[in-house]
Order: sequence, then C-alpha cells, then structure tokens
Amino acid sequence: MASLKDATAIVGIGQTPFAKQLRASEKELACRAIVAALDDAGIAPSEVDAFASYTMEETDEVEVAKAVGAGDVTFFSKVGYGGGGSCATVAHLASAIATGQASVGIAWRSRKRGSGPRPWKNTAVQLPTPAQWTRPFGLLRPADEIAMLARRHMHEYGTTRDHLFNVALACRNRANQNPAAMMYERPLTRDMYMTSRWISEPLCLFDNCLETDGALACVIVSAERARDGRQKPVYVHSVAQGLPAQHHGMVNYWTDDPLSGPAWTAARHLWKQADFGPQDVDVAQIYDAFTPLIPLSLEGYGFCDRGEGGAFTEGGALESGGRLPINTGGGGLSEAYVHGFNLINEGVKQLRGTSTAQVPDATTCLVTAGEGVPTSALLLRAP
Repeated sequence: MASLKDATAIVGIGQTPFAKQLRASEKELACRAIVAALDDAGIAPSEVDAFASYTMEETDEVEVAKAVGAGDVTFFSKVGYGGGGSCATVAHLASAIATGQASVGIAWRSRKRGSGPRPWKNTAVQLPTPAQWTRPFGLLRPADEIAMLARRHMHEYGTTRDHLFNVALACRNRANQNPAAMMYERPLTRDMYMTSRWISEPLCLFDNCLETDGALACVIVSAERARDGRQKPVYVHSVAQGLPAQHHGMVNYWTDDPLSGPAWTAARHLWKQADFGPQDVDVAQIYDAFTPLIPLSLEGYGFCDRGEGGAFTEGGALESGGRLPINTGGGGLSEAYVHGFNLINEGVKQLRGTSTAQVPDATTCLVTAGEGVPTSALLLRAP
C-alpha cells in the first residue's frame, strides 16, 4: 500500500490581518494570503499547479489562479462540511503531489464572517433531511447542537463548566502572547467567564469562537523539493478524514453513542499510518469552534480515555508547559475563526520554532479539523 508518510512538506504560510471587519473582499483577502505564503516559500506564483479549499469558500480556483498569476493547473479540489475540511485540503494536495499529479499546491480559506451574514439565517433555503429532525425543536445554530453534546458529556461523565473554562483560558492565554490575535492583550478571568451571558446553555459567550474577517494559505511541495527551500520544511507525516457510519452532523443522533464522533474514525486511520502515537505529540492545534470540542477531541484522538476529556484539562494541562499545550496562537476561540485554517499555520510555526508561544524543541504536532462534522486531521513532523 502506497504511503503519504513524509512524502510532502508545507514550505510556506501566509495570512492577512484578522479583524471583526475588513474592507477588502474575500477574493482580495484570499489572494493576499496566497501571495504571502508563496513569498514565504520563495516560490513564484507561475509555478503553482494545484489548489484545494472548502466547498463553503466563496472564492474559486479559476478567479484566484488568474489573480495571483498561476500557471497551468492540473489538480483542484474542494472539501465539504465547513471546519471539518481544513486539514483535508492539505491532505488532498499531499496526495496529488505524492502521486505526480502536481508539484506546487496551495490550500487556502478566506472568510468574512465577522462582517458577513450568518448561514443559518437564510430560512428560504429548504432544510436538508437531517435538519428536519433538529431545527423545528430549536437547534438552529451550531452552538445549539454542540450544547446538546456538551450537556450529554456533563451528565454522563461529570464534566463541568470549570473544565470548559480551562479550555477557554488556555486559548486566551496564548492569544495574549500573539500580536496577530484578535484577543491580544485582552485577558480572560474565571469571573468574566462564569458571569458572561448564555449563548446556548451550558455554553456561554466565551465557549464560542470569534467572528472574524481574514484569510490564510499554505504551500505544499514534495519532500525532495522542500529540502532546498527557503524555509525549514514541515513534513506531512500522516493524514486522515473521518465520516462515521450512520453519522448525523453535529448532534450524531443516529448512532448508539453520540459522543463517539468523527474524531474517533479519523484518529484510527491517522495513527495507523504514523510512526508515533498520542504520547509522542509535543503540541496540538485542536479545532475549537466551541470549548466542548476540545474534551471530545482529546478522547477521540487518544490523549485520554473515554469520559476523561474534562478532567484532562485540569492542572494547567493545556497551557504552555502542560502535558499537551494546545492552540498556541489562540485558536478559533481567541486568535481568529477562519474555519480552522489558522491551526494549520500555527502548527507549522511551532515546528519551525517561530511561534509566539513556542513549545521548546517541538518536533511533532497534531492538527485537527472540526469535531461533530465529517472531519480531517494532520500529523506534522519537523526534519
């Protein structure tokens, strides 16, 4: 069986500023991030021959390729399920490059969520079949659906709001070190968290990700080419996507165990292909649209046993110097929410040794996409 293990590397990353509202269009933001990533890699736009992004991306490869000056494009793909697609964009490009379909790939996400509309407000769109079993009963937003899973975890395993606060605090503390983060120099206290308004009980304001305008991109090439690049290569060691049997997005109603979500499916494939396991991960960038996704992902990816995700957060475990530092740029909760792409770029920074909250001597990093929806994950490795 052919392996993608260490066959490709991320050699360039780029991003725009993050803000609640930016004047530039999503296309302009995308192009800025892509050009910045190519400049970081020292690769001319004319060498780009592959693109990958999200089905929810409003820009497309035709317009982006023209605008940045790409050459003939021989591979392009889009991945569905919102934040579940982030790591899969890199995985698709890695597959294309490793099999000779392309040589220089660009993955990107551009979004104006801070100044744009909320997807669930469009009531004119007919409900997909699964939503007919949730929307009429008040589960209108992703926050409402994840709140159901959070309450189930609390009921079954004793997870508390203090555990969720631990997640929010770890992300905010790292954002306080990151000048690019929207929450830079804006500390979070337990009192602020516990007295903030409900968004969807038991989720309060600080359990929810930011609303952000901004864009990010990364450049993927073969491992052989990466050795002579401008930047220290970050190897794509293992990739996976996960769609469990009988899955029902977010709430996972049709399964016997709603708390065993897509992370569990992705993780089995991810670790099967890897030369190391969860105990060997130096730093993790775990998708954090909502704080409960962190305990669920800690369990799914094997950092603790089932039901122990809440307790795992205790004692500063997720902080710098803890047993698993997470979301070292601030994540979706406190840096920016661009459907998880900032987690990919932050993973690269960690393994280059350039993060604003650098984990000393980090050589391995897990990056995950959205838990609760069909998902994806990457294991990154330093040379």
